[in-house]
Amino acid sequence: MSVFTTYLQLGFFHIFSLQAYDHLVFLLALCAPYVLRDWRRVVLLVTSFTLGHSLTLALATLDLVNYSPRLIETLIPITIALTSLLNLMQAGRATLRRPEPAAPAGQPLVLALPNLLAVGFGLIHGLGFSSYLRELLGPQRRPVVELFSFNVGVELGQLLIVGLILALGYGLIRGLGVARRDWLLVTSGAALGISLVLLLG
Repeated sequence: MSVFTTYLQLGFFHIFSLQAYDHLVFLLALCAPYVLRDWRRVVLLVTSFTLGHSLTLALATLDLVNYSPRLIETLIPITIALTSLLNLMQAGRATLRRPEPAAPAGQPLVLALPNLLAVGFGLIHGLGFSSYLRELLGPQRRPVVELFSFNVGVELGQLLIVGLILALGYGLIRGLGVARRDWLLVTSGAALGISLVLLLG
């Protein structure tokens, strides 16, 4: 098996695993306001998150930045809590009943507030990923292929998770008639609760 394939799988199964439940809960909160027809926006949102965590993952893995693992363990649930609170604040708005543009007219979609927040929160989550990757790499100092393939694996895992979340939301909203507002309230409330447990634990 090639180095690329090995680290691709490691990245995929690092995110697509119950051991990464904090990142999974963040993705749930991130995608909660959207439905299946919004999949293009969601892909862009998740890719924005990936850009953020890819940057800090590379910097930390290459020892170009120093950070406190304990601080990152605290900041990750804070990103979940803030994302969940933003969702709860918009519950009941017209956006839940009728889609509206993700960015003001004339503004690039990638500069919409949710995407900018995803990039910022991704910077924090990337530092969380880096501890695991540094353990795998050992003393290696120029792991270009490993970093790239690991990030690709994480992105593929994230897209699969997001697809499952959107499919579940579609089944409940369109199949069982669950109100979109209720879906947002329940998922965001659950994510907020988990983030508080992580913060207090």
